[in-house]
Amino acid sequence: MVSFRELARRLVADRVVESMTHQRISQLARTDPDFPPVVPVGRSKAVDYELARRYVRERKSRQGQRTDLRRKAADE
Repeated sequence: MVSFRELARRLVADRVVESMTHQRISQLARTDPDFPPVVPVGRSKAVDYELARRYVRERKSRQGQRTDLRRKAADE
């Protein structure tokens, strides 16, 4: 089990991704139902490194996609 901060550091160190922040990991944990189980540890949150690494490798990136425009079209 690793903290979100340590997870971000290891993903970059292991060259799974070019860059990653603990804030982005926190956002993914909150919004993506496929994110691995999160365990609260005091005021921090932790996740199994192997499950998280597999999740990040297999996750389809939508970098640069304009989700704000897609929401407006769906509302109309």
